[in-house]
Amino acid sequence: DKIIVGSYMGYLRIFNPRPVKPGDEIQPEDLLLEVQLREPILQVEVGKFVSGTEGLHLAVLHCRKLCVYAVSGTLGNVEHGNQYQIKLMYEHNLQRTACNMTYGPFGGVKGRDLICIQSMDGMLMLFEQESYAFGRFLPGFLLPGPLAYSSRTDSFITVSSCRQVESYKYQVLAFATDADERQETEQQKLSSGKRLPLNPVDWVLNIGEQALDICVVSFNQAVSSVFVLGERNFFCLKDNGQIRFMKKLDYSPSCFLPYCSVKEGTINTLVGNHSKMLNVYQDITLKWATQLPHIPVSVKVANLQDLKGVIVTLSDDGHLQCSYLGTDPSLFQAPRVDSREINYEEFEAEMKELQKIIKEATKTQDILPKSEKHRDLIVTAEVSPDLDAESQAIDSEVKAEAVPSVTVKITVQSRVTAQKPNLAVCVQAPLAVTCDQFVFDDLEPDSSETVVLSVFLKGNCSPSELEGNCLVSYNIPTELNPEGIPKVAQCNFRLPLRLVCSPAQPSKAANHKITIDTNKPPISFLTIFPDFVDPSEDDQANVLGFQFLTGSKTTLLASKTSQRYRIQSDQLEDLWLITKELTLRLEEHFKKQNCKDFACTFSGSIPLQEYFELIDRHFELRLNAEKFQELLSERAVQFRAIERRLLTRFKDKTPAPLQHLDTLLEGTFREV
Repeated sequence: DKIIVGSYMGYLRIFNPRPVKPGDEIQPEDLLLEVQLREPILQVEVGKFVSGTEGLHLAVLHCRKLCVYAVSGTLGNVEHGNQYQIKLMYEHNLQRTACNMTYGPFGGVKGRDLICIQSMDGMLMLFEQESYAFGRFLPGFLLPGPLAYSSRTDSFITVSSCRQVESYKYQVLAFATDADERQETEQQKLSSGKRLPLNPVDWVLNIGEQALDICVVSFNQAVSSVFVLGERNFFCLKDNGQIRFMKKLDYSPSCFLPYCSVKEGTINTLVGNHSKMLNVYQDITLKWATQLPHIPVSVKVANLQDLKGVIVTLSDDGHLQCSYLGTDPSLFQAPRVDSREINYEEFEAEMKELQKIIKEATKTQDILPKSEKHRDLIVTAEVSPDLDAESQAIDSEVKAEAVPSVTVKITVQSRVTAQKPNLAVCVQAPLAVTCDQFVFDDLEPDSSETVVLSVFLKGNCSPSELEGNCLVSYNIPTELNPEGIPKVAQCNFRLPLRLVCSPAQPSKAANHKITIDTNKPPISFLTIFPDFVDPSEDDQANVLGFQFLTGSKTTLLASKTSQRYRIQSDQLEDLWLITKELTLRLEEHFKKQNCKDFACTFSGSIPLQEYFELIDRHFELRLNAEKFQELLSERAVQFRAIERRLLTRFKDKTPAPLQHLDTLLEGTFREV
C-alpha cells in the first residue's frame, strides 16, 4: 500500500515506507512524490475516475476545483533515482465552495466510479467522470456534515444540522424535476441545482449530536453496516437506519475506522481521541488501548512490505506515523557464564583509558553538525536596510502617490558540482517581486552566483506577513547516475515594515482595539521601532502612528503604568500586521538581553462578531457578482432564442437582410 497525504498548504505527498527495524526514521526514498498544487487540499480519494479505463486514478478536491490525476513512475539507475510524476487527466471548476466528497458506482454502473461533492451551502454536485451530471439542494440545510455512499443500497448518507442521520436514494436525486424545464447553459448547470421533493429522505435516525465522520463497511455479503462517529458516541446502523449497536464514549473522539475482525459476525473499530489515545473495539467491547505521540485526525490500516495490519495515523500538524499493536518477542537468550572474581585495578585502568578517549573526542568535536557544515549548496538572502532610492514597483494596483520597493540580494554558493540550478523567490500576495525565477549555468565546486531583485506591494490591500522564501533546486551527479540526484536548498528572509506603511500622526479614537499583555516593563518605541521614530520627538516614546499604503491608519500605544501595549485601527484587518511586528520586535529585544522568560499574552475577548461581519461583507460583494453573472447568462439565452425564432420565420424569404439581422444580433450578444 502507498500512503497519500494532502495538506491545507497545497502539498500532495505519496509515501512508500520501507522500515528496516522498529523505530527507524523516514528515509529519503520513502517519499515517492511531493507536488505543490498551490491551493488547499480538502480531500483525496483513489478510484476509477477516468472513462475508457478501469485503472485507478487520484481525485483531489480543492475549495473551488476538482482535479483527477494519473500517477506514473520511471525507473532510475539507482534505488533513490526513481522518478514519479502526476499528470492532470481533467478538472472541474466549481461554482460553489466545496466541503467534502464521496465516490462510488452510483446507479449501479459497472467498471467506473462517479463523484459526489457537497458544497458549503448544501448542494450535492454529481460528476460522471469528465462530465457534470446534475446538482441537488439538500432540504432544510444549515451546515455541511460528513458524507458517505452505500453501494449496497445506492444511497448517500449524511448527518444534518438537525443532528439526525439521513439517507437519500441516488434515483430520487437523479429524477428530481423542476416546474421550469427550459434549456440551461453549462455555466447555469454548474452553479444552480434543483430542489428535492418535500419528503425525499429514504430514512432518518435522530442521534442527538453532531457527527465527525461516517463510514459504510461491507466485509462480506451478509453484513453491511453504517458507522457514525458522534461527539460522545459511535453508532453502528443497519441498511435501513435501525441501530445495530452503539457505544458511549467517556472521551472526545477525533477520528475512527471500522475494519474487518477475525471473529465472525463482529467488526473491529479504531477510535482516536484528543487525549492522544487509540482504542480498539470489537463491536462495543474495548480490546486494546495504546498511547500515541500526537492527536490523530485520520487513521487507516495498511499492508506495508512484510508487515500486515499497520496502523497509519496523521496529526493536524502533519506528523505521519506507521505503527502496530503489541511488542517484539525477544528471541535472544544470554549464555550462562562462569562466575569469576572481579579485577578492580584492571577495570579502573580501562575506565581511565575510556575517559581519556572521550575527552579527546570532545576537544576536537566540530561546533556545527557535519550535515550542516558540509552542505553541498547554500543559499542566503540579504535584505537591504534601506528602501530603494528609486522605486522598482511594476504595475502596482496601490492608489498611493509612491509605492516603495526594497532590494533583496540572493547568493547561491556551491561546494560541489551542481547541475541545472534553478532559483525561485516567493512572497505572499499582495506582495510581488520584480523577477521570481532564475536559471543558472551548472555551478563548479567552490563557485557562487548572485542575483538582485526588488519586492513591492502590488495589490491594494495589506499583506498577512512580511516574509519571503528562496528555493534552489539542483542535481548532484554520481557515478551510477550522471544525470544527477535531485536536491533542494532554501532560506527565508524578512521584509521591512516600511515597505507597506510609513510614520503618521497617531489617532486618539478608533473602531477596533486590542490589548497585548507582557511580563516585562514596556520598552520605549525609540528602541524597538527606530525606523518609525524621530529621535527629536519625545512624545513618540510610547505612541506611534502607521499609515498603510492602502489608505488606512493604525496606532500603537505603550502603557506608562502597566506592562501593556494597545493596537487600534478603524479597520479590523489592519490590526494583525502591527501586532505581529510588535511581538517579533519585543522577542528580538529581550533575546538580545538574554531574557528567556519573556511572554506576550492576550486576555481580552476574541472579536468574533467583527470578524464575522467582515466575512459577510466580503461574501455580499461576491454574491452580487455571481447574481450579475447569472443575469448575463439568462440574457444571452434569451437573445439566442429570439435569433432562432427569427431565423426560422424568415428563412426562405429575405436572405440578404437576414444576414444583417444575424450580424446585429451577434453584436448585441457580444455587448451583453
